[in-house]
Amino acid sequence: MRMTRRTFLGQATATAAIAAATGFAAEAKANIKVGACVVGLEEAKRAGVEGIQVGAFKAADVLDLTTPERRAHYKRVIQETGTPVCSIMMGLFNAFPLATDPRATAWMEQCIDTAKDLGTDNILLAFFSKGDLLHEGKLKEDEFTEAIKRIKAVAPRAKDAGVSLAIENYLNAEQNIRMLDSINHDAVSIYYDVYNTGISMKYDTPAEIYKLKGRISQFHYKNGNAYLDTNRPYFETVSAAIKDIGYKGWIVLETSAPSKDGIADTKRNADFARSLF
Repeated sequence: MRMTRRTFLGQATATAAIAAATGFAAEAKANIKVGACVVGLEEAKRAGVEGIQVGAFKAADVLDLTTPERRAHYKRVIQETGTPVCSIMMGLFNAFPLATDPRATAWMEQCIDTAKDLGTDNILLAFFSKGDLLHEGKLKEDEFTEAIKRIKAVAPRAKDAGVSLAIENYLNAEQNIRMLDSINHDAVSIYYDVYNTGISMKYDTPAEIYKLKGRISQFHYKNGNAYLDTNRPYFETVSAAIKDIGYKGWIVLETSAPSKDGIADTKRNADFARSLF
């Protein structure tokens, strides 16, 4: 069959378009890595995630996560599994608030040193429960100011370690921008939980993400006690905003296990989250 010049050009254009679309999709997926904080490093590959968020939850003068023995354990498992620690979650601040507990600064310093040792560049600073910076929708100004002071004091140490201190809270974008501007340090960022904002607080999450462009270091995805894909329209909209701001990094699953099979349910959520990008 003789191919006309028009047919050849049409096929070439179509092929180029397909290649471009495929390349764009591959690039988008390469920019996003899916992690989790609900399975261990040993389980990550079976759960379909590329990294694990580990946590510091129990108060002590020296946090368990940061002891030489615990660090050695994590480094051995990282080497054996090939799975990195994508971030450290300082969940103990929910019960022992960063703004009021006298040990908070020392704890942050311990976690900064541990993050560097484990090869991760992100530490989540949690502000929920007792550590919430809001009361009846209004800022707790004294605690807000003290939190800024304490984070600002350790920010240079974080920068030297190549670590971002990532603030996760119930504040809206304007309040978080005020907090970041007051700290005024490039080693401090926002850890953005799309469930806390859009579902719990009823904020316009895509609009918030646009306002915080360039200031979000990681995201949490969760959906209460249900799978992520049962709220597909919401996560599609949120993920579109994340792509629009050019975010490159980790989407960390803080998801539940409706079937009681944590590995299988994490994999289902990870596959869905990855498909959005």
